[in-house]
Amino acid sequence: MKKGWVEKKLGDVCEVIAGQSPEGKYYNNKGKGLPFYQGKREFTEKFIGEPTTWTMSITKKAQQGDILMSVRAPVGPVNFSTEKICIGRGLAAIRATNLIDKEFLFNFLIKHEKEIVGNTGAVFNSINKAQIESISIPLPPLPEQQRIVAILDEAFAAIATAKENAEKNLQNARELFKSYLQSVFSEAWKICDIVTLSDLATDITDGDHLPPPKAETGVPFITIGNINKETRNIDFSDTFRVPHEYLTNLKANRKPKRGDVLYTVTGSFGIPVLVADDVEFCFQRHIGLVRPKPSTESKWLYYLLASPQVSKQADDRATRTAQKTVSLKVLRSFTVPRVLMPEQRNAVTKLDGLAAETQHLESIYRQKLAALDELKKSLLHQAFIGGL
Repeated sequence: MKKGWVEKKLGDVCEVIAGQSPEGKYYNNKGKGLPFYQGKREFTEKFIGEPTTWTMSITKKAQQGDILMSVRAPVGPVNFSTEKICIGRGLAAIRATNLIDKEFLFNFLIKHEKEIVGNTGAVFNSINKAQIESISIPLPPLPEQQRIVAILDEAFAAIATAKENAEKNLQNARELFKSYLQSVFSEAWKICDIVTLSDLATDITDGDHLPPPKAETGVPFITIGNINKETRNIDFSDTFRVPHEYLTNLKANRKPKRGDVLYTVTGSFGIPVLVADDVEFCFQRHIGLVRPKPSTESKWLYYLLASPQVSKQADDRATRTAQKTVSLKVLRSFTVPRVLMPEQRNAVTKLDGLAAETQHLESIYRQKLAALDELKKSLLHQAFIGGL
């Protein structure tokens, strides 16, 4: 440890207030009393009681400037409290004394967030007041803490600006491709015959509706969670498997093959995926399969289903409220242009070129975002070993 620094327990330099949830009768939705937060990283504000009742005597309050920590599902720092609030069992408030700078403490908690695990439970991890108080923190003199905080604040502000710019550039690259995709198909919609999607396909179906039997080895079974919305690719790294005979017994139009286009139809609907390889797999009923006729280029069909014109039809005609769904009937009835094969191939060549350039730019911006995250981690590491 750097000379002049000391190791302290959080309980020696802070007051830790464990949350307490009130009886149901004290809750109200009238906006009177004190705001109440139950816990977790995302929590909904409620209000408790009238100012003259339970909220006046409760001691489980966070003050403005206290650090709020989620103490279960998940465990870790949340943010600073911006006002006086009541805190439920899912939260603790950490109140810095004059021995420690609260911003220094918050950065320390962020840096060690993954190490603050408390108790491991079957359902979720948790941490109690005594365990929070026992956390060790390397502590320089207060002026040194404030100097380190000033360096981190300036660096983090610059990193935040750089990340914002990289994210904007990433989004701009995607929007550029989307705009070009729309322009390509806008021309086709103007000059070609308009037909339904079923006119371009030999089959439009979905995955088996029966619960699949799981197996230790066998054929990958794809769910919507295995489809990357940004890249429109299948992630085979985290799939469960089914016996090979399950795939064998499926109807031919439910066995994906090279040249088919998958299309998500429930929840995160409207994501097309081109089956570009001869890989055996099967998929859930929340994913549709469009098998093109010989007169329809597979890659062109993929771009068509990704086009803003088709996406709008999916958005407009998706049904249900809890989980939006594009039914097979709706999918088959999408209106699309019938384009001759030479024009299809010409469009694919242009779109492939721009897609490759877009993916290259996206890769650069994603790498930059990852590098900025690593820089922030490195700065936090240096801050608490006396390296700044």
